[in-house]
Amino acid sequence: MEERDYYNEAPATRPAQLTCPYCRTAQQIELRWLIRRKKDRLPSGGDARDRARFDKCQSYMVLLDDRARCGNPRCRKSFDVSGIKTTAFLAEV
Repeated sequence: MEERDYYNEAPATRPAQLTCPYCRTAQQIELRWLIRRKKDRLPSGGDARDRARFDKCQSYMVLLDDRARCGNPRCRKSFDVSGIKTTAFLAEV
């Protein structure tokens, strides 16, 4: 059984405060994330080893965008997204 079978995947966008390194303009940019939420129970067909792996996994989200475009009309340059973690674990509620 693959690890992807343990999660429900959904795309999402979240705002981030980024500064363009070329024109030094700070702006709010929407970044794309892939949210992987742990399923309630182990999918059918799992054995004891799969159960142990399922118990250890937790919900998380992964950053999909690695570049952003400046929102300043005079700049409009593309730059690398830095200062943001690419993976974030989600708190269990």
